[in-house]
Amino acid sequence: MNIQWYPGHMTKTRRQIEADLGQVDMVCEIIDARIPISSRNPDIDTLVGSKPRLIVLNRADQADPEANRLWGDHFRAKGYAVLETDAKTGKGVNRFAATSRELLREQIEKWRAKGLVGRPIRAMIVGVPNVGKSTFINQIAKRKSAKAGDRPGVTRGKQWVTVDQGLSLLDTPGILWPKFEDERVGLHLAYTGAVKDDIMDVETLACHLMDDLALRYPRALEERYKIAPNPRQEGEDIVAYGYALLQDAAAKRGFRISGGELDTERMAHILLDELRGGKLGRFTLEVPEEGEKGK
Repeated sequence: MNIQWYPGHMTKTRRQIEADLGQVDMVCEIIDARIPISSRNPDIDTLVGSKPRLIVLNRADQADPEANRLWGDHFRAKGYAVLETDAKTGKGVNRFAATSRELLREQIEKWRAKGLVGRPIRAMIVGVPNVGKSTFINQIAKRKSAKAGDRPGVTRGKQWVTVDQGLSLLDTPGILWPKFEDERVGLHLAYTGAVKDDIMDVETLACHLMDDLALRYPRALEERYKIAPNPRQEGEDIVAYGYALLQDAAAKRGFRISGGELDTERMAHILLDELRGGKLGRFTLEVPEEGEKGK
């Protein structure tokens, strides 16, 4: 499976980010704490270069707490500032201004030495679609300044948001990469809704998700769907393995269509909806030692 999804506005966004970098002091990159590798566009590193960087682990409240700690250490070792947030409720967002000032402490001292006291920090907000950029900005600004939505690609044009006299944010549209070389990246983005659901068959997607959860969080499947997955055997087909679990879950929920056949399509939609809604508990599908590669 080689998912390709690169609307024309992505190319435009890339050029726009390059052109606007000279207007900002720092770049705030928002990623999904549940999939920190897959929700980072490697192009951002190239585009941003040495510009001071703040990594926001958004949806940290839905991610595995121990994994959040590992990822925080990982990014700090790279020289980035790190902030854990839940943009939907606003948790952690109030530390953004202080974290940004700490990141730019030396630069702020230079401004003061030049008499530029009170010069506002200008931060560019970047990230792939549907990681919560607009919701994050709205929480900081305490108003709905940026359009937010559950669909990928809601934010299109460039938007400056003045938070207060000391902080201005430049919102940018979400930017993906031309194709996903590693199947896991495409799958993980599809699980969390960062790419459109019609990009691949929902039952196939749910089969892969069942396999991932059975490997990493089997208790979530036991508690939510009353199924106890046996470990997948080496060489066993992932989709066949996941489909058997999907059937078991559909049977437990009583999902059937005419003739008594199990309604695995309905179960697939439920599985994805409940994962995205946090009903399966806190999970992280990627850890630092797996490496930031495959994009």
